[in-house]
Amino acid sequence: MKHQKKIDKIIKSAFKEDIGSGDITTIATISKSIKSDGRFIAKEDGIVAGLEIVKRVFDLYDKKLKFKTFFQNGDAIKKGDIIAIVSGSASSILTSERTALNFLQRMSGIASYANKFSEIIKHTNAKVIDTRKTVPGLRILDKLAVSYGGCQNHRIGLYDMFLIKDNHIAAAGSILNAVHSCIKLMKKKNKKFKIEVETENLEKVAEALEAKADIIMLDNFDIDKMAEAVQMINGKAKIEASGGVTLDSVKQIAETGVDFISVGALTHSVKALDISLELENRN
Repeated sequence: MKHQKKIDKIIKSAFKEDIGSGDITTIATISKSIKSDGRFIAKEDGIVAGLEIVKRVFDLYDKKLKFKTFFQNGDAIKKGDIIAIVSGSASSILTSERTALNFLQRMSGIASYANKFSEIIKHTNAKVIDTRKTVPGLRILDKLAVSYGGCQNHRIGLYDMFLIKDNHIAAAGSILNAVHSCIKLMKKKNKKFKIEVETENLEKVAEALEAKADIIMLDNFDIDKMAEAVQMINGKAKIEASGGVTLDSVKQIAETGVDFISVGALTHSVKALDISLELENRN
C-alpha cells in the first residue's frame, strides 16, 4: 500500500485517541473466547472507498482478524449491500470497529460526492480536482478518496507545486516578478515544479500568459468572462476554474473548455456515507 508508514501512523493515532488505556466496556462484558462475524452494511447508496484502510486497521489491532471484501474501492454500492465481513475475536472487532468505520464512512462520503461531480462533466475534457481544504492529518486519505470517486488530486501540499495567489503577487510587486522568483528558486534547487498563477480578471490573465505560467487559475470568473479567458489563453497554458463551484454550476463551467475545476467542498464539507457494522456471534 502506498504511503504505508504515514497511513499506519494515522491509524495508530486514531487508536490512541479512541481506545486510550483500554476499551473498558468491552473488557467488562465480552469474553475473549467469543468469536463473531461483523458485517459492514451500506445504509444508503454511494461509492465505497477506504477498504484497504479498514483492513489495515484490523491488521494493526489484531492480526488474527480476517477481513473479506465483496466490493473494490470506487465501486457503486446500494442500500442493504454487505460491503465486507470481518471475522474473529468479538472483543477485538468491537474495540476497533469505530476507528474502522470512521475511515470507511468519511472516505466513502468523499468518494460519493466526488463521483457526482465526475459524472456530470464526463462528456467534457475537464477534470474536477481537490484542494488543500482537508482535515489536518488526514490529507493522504482524503485525497485518496477523491481519486476513488473519479476526480483528480491537485497539489498535495505547499512543497510540490508553485501556486502564486493574490497576496504573493502583492508582495512580489507583479505576476512577472513572482513567476521569475519561482524560476530562480527552481534553478537554485535544481528541481522542476509547475507554476500556477491565480487571476481575478482578464488583465491578470494576460500578465500570467506573458510570464509563461504553466497553469492559470480563473478565480470567481463568471461564465462569459471564463469563456473569453479560455479563448485568450488558447492552449498556451492549462486552465483551472475556481471559486464556489457546485453540482449545479460545474457542467456549465466544464463546457467553457477549462482543463481543471477545483472544488474545496469535496473534502471540507463532506457528509459521511451511512455504513454500519452488525455483529453476529458464531454458534
